[in-house]
Amino acid sequence: MKDSFSELCGLELIENRPGYAKARVRINDNHLNSVGVVHGGVLFTLADFCFGKAANAYGKVALTINCSISFFVKCTTGTLTAEAEEMNKSNRLNSYSVNIRNEAGVLVAHFTGTAYSFE
Repeated sequence: MKDSFSELCGLELIENRPGYAKARVRINDNHLNSVGVVHGGVLFTLADFCFGKAANAYGKVALTINCSISFFVKCTTGTLTAEAEEMNKSNRLNSYSVNIRNEAGVLVAHFTGTAYSFE
């Protein structure tokens, strides 16, 4: 499926299978906020994109019904990588954990989300 917004943001899917996804973004000046650090919206978009790919890899439409994110360290340059892993799966509700790390492997942000799967 085409995801125009993720393309606009420069997100790249690295790996994808049911319940798992890995994605990255190479930071450029367009990703920075008014104080020169990566905008929280970029981090959220990367995590949500990765979460969505993992949840939808089963071949059913899965949409977010709840999510949250915590930010730990600031970033200004480099590449950020998100990794989504399924924590729980049922017929309709699936829960995921997404970690975003910088090039040094430092945890930048943590996202959790629940998706509702349609049949």
